[in-house]
Amino acid sequence: MRTAMVIRYSTRPEVADENARLAEEVFAELAESKPEGLRYATFRLGDGADFMHVLVAPEGSNALAETAAFQRFQQGIASRCVAPPQFTRSTVVGAYGFGDL
Repeated sequence: MRTAMVIRYSTRPEVADENARLAEEVFAELAESKPEGLRYATFRLGDGADFMHVLVAPEGSNALAETAAFQRFQQGIASRCVAPPQFTRSTVVGAYGFGDL
């Protein structure tokens, strides 16, 4: 089974749109660079200020962290969040169409 990292956090409502924009820039860069084996999704939850990221990557891969857009996303994340992000290592039980989101 493959492992995944699930990251969840709440932003301050006034910066939620900026957080989403920064995340969209990450996906634009990933679409260009196409890192091998990386699966990554960001979800903006119902209230609009909560976010969840799901990352599945080959063991030892730093492809996401090495992108310039992700580094920009990480800068100031603490000031955009109400509390520090929560990281949960997870086991992938199954997935369908994950790349088609």
